[in-house]
Amino acid sequence: MIVICEECGKKYRIDPGKIKGKAASFKCRACDHLIVVSKPEPPATEDTPVPGAETGKRATLESMTTSIEKRSSASAPGADAGALSGDMISQRPSKRGRLGLRAKMLVLFLLIPMIFLIAASLFYLWQFEDTTTLLTRESTKFVNRMAEEKINDQSVAVAMQCKLYLLSHPELKKEDFNKDLGFKSLAVQKVGLTGYTALYQLPGSDGVWRTWAHVNPKIIAIDMSKLRKPLGKSFVGFWKVYTGVKGGKKSQGYYTWRDKDGKFRDKFMVCTPIAGTRFVIAATTYLDEFTGPVRMMESNAAAFTDRARKITYAILGATLVLIGIIVSLYGHRLTGKIKSLTDIADRISVGELGMEIETKSNDEIGDLAEAIARMQDSIRLSIERLRRRR
Repeated sequence: MIVICEECGKKYRIDPGKIKGKAASFKCRACDHLIVVSKPEPPATEDTPVPGAETGKRATLESMTTSIEKRSSASAPGADAGALSGDMISQRPSKRGRLGLRAKMLVLFLLIPMIFLIAASLFYLWQFEDTTTLLTRESTKFVNRMAEEKINDQSVAVAMQCKLYLLSHPELKKEDFNKDLGFKSLAVQKVGLTGYTALYQLPGSDGVWRTWAHVNPKIIAIDMSKLRKPLGKSFVGFWKVYTGVKGGKKSQGYYTWRDKDGKFRDKFMVCTPIAGTRFVIAATTYLDEFTGPVRMMESNAAAFTDRARKITYAILGATLVLIGIIVSLYGHRLTGKIKSLTDIADRISVGELGMEIETKSNDEIGDLAEAIARMQDSIRLSIERLRRRR
């Protein structure tokens, strides 16, 4: 049980079981006021008096309060020794393992927002990269289709021009196709930057494919199948498109070609039969001549995406550090003020009514400090009124 001195308001914790008799008394160690403590009435079922009961055992009660003082002073480190001797009630039990206000602020205002911010940023980067990849991929496909259509149109146009020339020059022999400048200018035209058109003939009874108009005069009238060795792996794809015109149908497709510098590059070829003849116009060129700008755009987009990713990560890191510093500083100040007011309330609860409470905060913390100050004044006035009555 807790006993309060009516004169000075000091508080003592008394163990009713150590009161021998109906009452006991002791002097307040702060103001020497005589405090009388009555033993609580025992429960109705207990009608047996305590054997050896004596009243007025002052020494026993004082020794009991002395033991209370030792425990109380030990539980309040840092408090004023003179003010706490003999009047300190044991402090509230410490709540270990709890999540403090500062930790809650870090979680609510730093951890959770940053999780959503990081998630949103990563989603934005993923969408940005995905959109960039999609645009470049679709752009490449679109340019490829345009290049294929252009090569196809040129192959058809050259076939039509050669047909008209052959109709108007029936005496022109195939062996002279590459020598006749007028016909060669029609049959061998430029495609793209480095591509060209050529004229070859469907195989006769001997089954040999021969070319009769070409930028390279060395392959004129030779068996084209003999290019297998010099072309190597490139020959398979080339031969598939080259011989795909059997039956008078158009043939087109990609194949790998070894350039003069030894590099392999993709080529696209369209073979268009010249109607009414056994001749075919082949139009071929490197496709990267058309897709080069798109490839450059794709490379620039990848570099831009990488730069945007790094900037985003830097902003996220700086934001995390800045918010962490702000929350930590503000949380430290806020929890410091709350802890100070908590200590003041604890000291008031054990009778220290003369301390001064400073209220510098112009917010809810300041309102709380003013409320504690008003409570301190009210307790002081109540004790003074009680003294005057006695």
